[in-house]
Amino acid sequence: MLLLILVAGLVFLMVLMLYWKVSPFLALTMVSILMGFCFGMDYEAILLSIQKGIGATLGGIVLLLAFGALFGKLLSSSGAADQISESLIQKFGLKYIQWAMLITAFIVGLPMFYTAGFVILLPIVFSVAARTQIPLLYIAIPMAASLSVTHGFLPPHPGPSAIAGIYKADLGLTLLYGVLIAIPTVIVAGPVWGHIISKFKSLQIVYAGESELVAQKSSYPSFFNSLFTALFPILWITIAAVLKFLVPQSQIGTLLKIVFFLGDPTVALLLSILLALFTFRNHLPASSEQKTQMFNDSIGSIATILLIIAAGGAFKQILVDSGVSNEIAALFKALNYSPLFVAWALAAIIRVALGSATVAAMASAGMVLPFMGPDTSPELMVLATGAGSLMCSHINDAGFWIFKEYFKLDIKQTLLSWSLMETIVSFMGLAGVLILDFCLT
Repeated sequence: MLLLILVAGLVFLMVLMLYWKVSPFLALTMVSILMGFCFGMDYEAILLSIQKGIGATLGGIVLLLAFGALFGKLLSSSGAADQISESLIQKFGLKYIQWAMLITAFIVGLPMFYTAGFVILLPIVFSVAARTQIPLLYIAIPMAASLSVTHGFLPPHPGPSAIAGIYKADLGLTLLYGVLIAIPTVIVAGPVWGHIISKFKSLQIVYAGESELVAQKSSYPSFFNSLFTALFPILWITIAAVLKFLVPQSQIGTLLKIVFFLGDPTVALLLSILLALFTFRNHLPASSEQKTQMFNDSIGSIATILLIIAAGGAFKQILVDSGVSNEIAALFKALNYSPLFVAWALAAIIRVALGSATVAAMASAGMVLPFMGPDTSPELMVLATGAGSLMCSHINDAGFWIFKEYFKLDIKQTLLSWSLMETIVSFMGLAGVLILDFCLT
């Protein structure tokens, strides 16, 4: 009976979001309350579950997301992201332009949210397409694939950070595993897929406009400065994660504890913000009012994401406290499926149905949490869920329409390029998770 209520709740959630266009935050909150009553919980238990779910979910990631947004804004406002983009494209040359876009987007996408990275790199794509007359999608697909993978797989992005909290995964180790899986994923979904679709006549779209780049390169920070600052938090987080993985607990001394502290993702991002304020000091707004406005804009950009994550945490807690997640776990245990596959499959189903990757990740994590066994890696569960949440973006996803409208494609062209690229990313992510799980066990 509880499973039937859950299915009905998910259907109602779809109706609210797709038909009545209710925001994901409000839709998730309303469905959580309604399902709580249908599960037989009293109003006090429902309110406590919602408060607990929101607090537990946001408590560990608010600073992480805020610092991540601010760091990305500093890279953008200073011109560092543009400097990295242009320099790599010049160094790689026309023959390897896809790889230049791939690496550029991956570096820019590590600290930046998807939409911010997309908007920053878009003029670079148009500029290269205008100068070379190479098919637009040949260049755009590697860029989109890298941004999508970093957004779906790697902390400090909202989805991976939030579900890492649910699974109690180590963020540094999640980042390390995520990079290992992300590299082959972006290669197949980016240059390989971009090369394949450029062979189809209907997708050989040549950009007819002029270069979109208007900023003067002389106003940018140096390439080394930009690259070092952009990668600084990733380097610290990775070093700490590797040492934590290799050094036995009994041999951890004061020095390593300091390294682990500095390598905590939140601390690493805070240090990176301070570093960026220093290294980019001559390329940022001079007045304190402009700096304050820049900071406010960066924090404001994540407000909606935080609300969706909060509502997703409430939804998860209702499933846990009502007992329905235990029924789901018992069902899949009887079918003898891997928890990693179940996490991926549930996220993929909800993603295709609802469109939102963040909602898909949060909802599926709440369902599959009790299914995890003592031998299941929580870090790989994060990556499996993240991969599933990227499955087959189509007409109910904002990312689909952003890609379509910016590159002036029709629905069919967008499905053949963007949607299939996202599907490749999802399946490659699942394959990477299963291979890594086999190697670690």
